[in-house]
Amino acid sequence: MTDDTLLPFSFPAVGRKKITAAFDGGRITSDGGVMLLAAAERRLHLADRLAAAIQDPRDPARVTHAMADILRARIFAIACGYEDAKLACGQLPDSGNDLCSQPTCSRLENLPDLRTVIRLGRVLVDLWLSSYVAPPKSVTLDIDDTLDAVHGHQQLSLFNAHYDERCFLPIHIYDAATGRPVAMILRPGKTPTGKEIRGHLRRLVRMIRARWPRTRILIRGDSHYGRAQVMAWCEDNAVDYVFGLPGNKVLQRLVDEVADDIRTRRALEHKPALRGYTETRYKAKSWKMHRRACARIEATKLGLDIRFVVTNLANGSAQHIYDVVYCPRGQAENLIKMHKSQLASDRTSCRSPIANQVRLVLHTAAYWLMLTLRDAVPKTHQLSKAEFATLRLRLLKLGARVTETVSRIRLAFAAACPEDSLFRAIAITLQPAAP
Repeated sequence: MTDDTLLPFSFPAVGRKKITAAFDGGRITSDGGVMLLAAAERRLHLADRLAAAIQDPRDPARVTHAMADILRARIFAIACGYEDAKLACGQLPDSGNDLCSQPTCSRLENLPDLRTVIRLGRVLVDLWLSSYVAPPKSVTLDIDDTLDAVHGHQQLSLFNAHYDERCFLPIHIYDAATGRPVAMILRPGKTPTGKEIRGHLRRLVRMIRARWPRTRILIRGDSHYGRAQVMAWCEDNAVDYVFGLPGNKVLQRLVDEVADDIRTRRALEHKPALRGYTETRYKAKSWKMHRRACARIEATKLGLDIRFVVTNLANGSAQHIYDVVYCPRGQAENLIKMHKSQLASDRTSCRSPIANQVRLVLHTAAYWLMLTLRDAVPKTHQLSKAEFATLRLRLLKLGARVTETVSRIRLAFAAACPEDSLFRAIAITLQPAAP
């Protein structure tokens, strides 16, 4: 039977030369840069770590794809945007076995039980801890949740009136200094309670202090993480915190004198805006003690805008606590955006919440690979701070001809590749150290 796709076809002539085309160019990939991800994965041993946490019930005599290979293929596919990662997974392009199918990946996602999912989460935390050569003096952890809209009948999905749709609200925790993911927790589509947040933080801090007993820990979050149970637990366990604090009439009255002074000075000096800071001691009805509350007060022609934070930090002025310690928490929203929109981590379409948590782990693993790739870019290069979508476009989506011979495999990239020097430099940087 004739394969019509091999029949040549024509384009308009250029310079009196006829142009013909056919789909007979051999094995060509549009994702030649995935080999950089393969080098990053070998450095982290990411797939092997995750596979070690999953008990494989299959008959070894009938296994075609090892657990680590399935994970590796799935993670590379997420990082690249779709499934195209055969050579990077250690398979020969022509004579090697095919990669695992989509049903095989789906069975993997539904295989783990609750205990296995907990072990997978610990692998991610351990990966973050191991990314430091030595225990740091202090770490700042940003905690926040994000909308994960659902479009079916997934378990744990709830209708959230704030977002006006059914959703999950997974918790993301990041290392503020490095942007590295620490923990991702799938949870129902409702605001977390103080007891729930306390439980997550207790388990995480226990793991951190097992490796870093002397490291000082600071937790940052917005107002619905500043629950009485959370703050009391932090104070009892020597964990620093700074949380947003919703304003009320009592807080407004406590800072009214300073606010009136700022408002008056702005009017007398005819300034469009004037900002000031103050602090007070405040005790809500659900609190057992007074706590330090810092206020940022901004007077404009439209009136006063007052924002509060609560903290157990004793040192630093109110301005330092708000501007330097608390406000950089907003960077976590950019990290969550990359995790969701650029790595599609909100595609939690499995019915089982455990399977969706496995998906979240796999997408976080892809996040680690992209972050490792970006860290290998020289700091003076413009891509050293690029978002993942830009890295994918510039470094991963590179056309290449794949040729397999008896003794070697050759990747032929375009001679006019604009990132050839950078690609070569990253490949050298990610090479394993000599024994």
